[in-house]
Amino acid sequence: MSVLAPPRDPRSGEAPAAPAPGRRVPVWLAILAASLPMFMATLDNLVMTSALPVVQADLGSSVSQLSWFMNAYTLTFATFMLPAATLGDRLGRRRMMLAGLVLFTVASIASALSTTSEALIAARAVQGLGAAAIMPLSLTLLAAAVPPARRAVAIGVWGGVSGLGVALGPVVGGAVVEGVSWQAIFWLNVPVALVAGPLLLVAVRESRGAWLRLDPVGVALLGGAVFLGIWGIVHGNDDGWGSLGVLGPLAAAALLLPAYVAWARSRAHAVLPLRLFSSRGFSVANAIGLFFTLGMFGTVFLLAQYLQIVQGYTPLEAGLRTLPWTAAPMVVAPIAGALAGRLGLRTLLLSGLVLQAASLVWFAGLTEAGSGYSSFVVPLVMAGVGMGLTFAPSATAVLEGLPEDDFAIASSANSTIREFGVALGIAVLTAVFLGNGGQLTPTGYDGAIAPALLTGAGAVAIAVVAALFAPGRVRK
Repeated sequence: MSVLAPPRDPRSGEAPAAPAPGRRVPVWLAILAASLPMFMATLDNLVMTSALPVVQADLGSSVSQLSWFMNAYTLTFATFMLPAATLGDRLGRRRMMLAGLVLFTVASIASALSTTSEALIAARAVQGLGAAAIMPLSLTLLAAAVPPARRAVAIGVWGGVSGLGVALGPVVGGAVVEGVSWQAIFWLNVPVALVAGPLLLVAVRESRGAWLRLDPVGVALLGGAVFLGIWGIVHGNDDGWGSLGVLGPLAAAALLLPAYVAWARSRAHAVLPLRLFSSRGFSVANAIGLFFTLGMFGTVFLLAQYLQIVQGYTPLEAGLRTLPWTAAPMVVAPIAGALAGRLGLRTLLLSGLVLQAASLVWFAGLTEAGSGYSSFVVPLVMAGVGMGLTFAPSATAVLEGLPEDDFAIASSANSTIREFGVALGIAVLTAVFLGNGGQLTPTGYDGAIAPALLTGAGAVAIAVVAALFAPGRVRK
């Protein structure tokens, strides 16, 4: 099996650069090359969860700053993926992905060298900027590299690697923090990048999409809405929800979003073309992506700390105990991709999301009752299997029925919305936790974490409703 020849450059009519003329590159190698940088970006989404109590003690961070260690990454990640996709279509997707990899690595070094909470937040923001050019373009390059009939399986493997990043994030973070230091979790990115960069050059062909004009006004409107919305939600936890510093950004975000819709309605070159939403798969996958990540990743943020602060586990022990949840997607996601053609996307999505919603309700009951870790194993497995059944079908659905020229912008939009969901989930569930009197002490979770987890379950339940409208069968 070999990589398909890429489309010709619409400007010059010439085929883009390919690795080693006349040489056929195995599809598995192209999958590895596209997935390894994405694995690194995914790993860093959650790698700090097990390290947060240690970082708090070292840097004297507040609860709000702890959430910003996560949100600074996901916020820039979400804001800049769409313009990165447009630049990739113009300048070359592989070239743009390599540039993101370099920026990500430099920012990882800066994170490791940070000596204050503010410096670490800034470095994490730049890390997210680099990741914005990695994750969506990795899916685009992969989707263009395999025949449509085998795309669901390839995306399933890609989803499994993404699940591996999720799985190893808390474990790697916990192991490194316990064995070395929290700074070492960022130094690990350097050798991975040194392997991933040359592999991309050797195994993945350059490709471009349609030559569209840049949309700085659309980027400002849409990116501003994302940034100000998250800013207001996060600062509501510290400044009070009635303060001008919270209501002002939230009101501005509420105005910028319809302003973008009005701007984009008559512009084919908009950073997020509204015509994409005419695809049922694209619209449903994005609704699912927003609400399922809001519920699940907000829960990961709280539960990883609960295992350490309340149940007394070390960072490594806490990371290992999340494996029934976080390791399951890397096994289940490829299987879900292989079954998508037989069972249909809707069946897989509904099954996965129902399992996740039920697991969060179960977690809420267990934390409220102060149950031991052994009681958590079954719902942890349920959550992991549910996420595995969701990753690959939703990534397949977002591209369903779209021309290949739209793959980059469609996958970037989906990744943007999912990352917004991650940031929103951490902010909202933290707000619910604090609003119920929650504190980072062994007794500070009593009566506070259960309402937060039930809020997450409610978000996933909305995703269940959206999945009822998902496409059935994958078109070949």
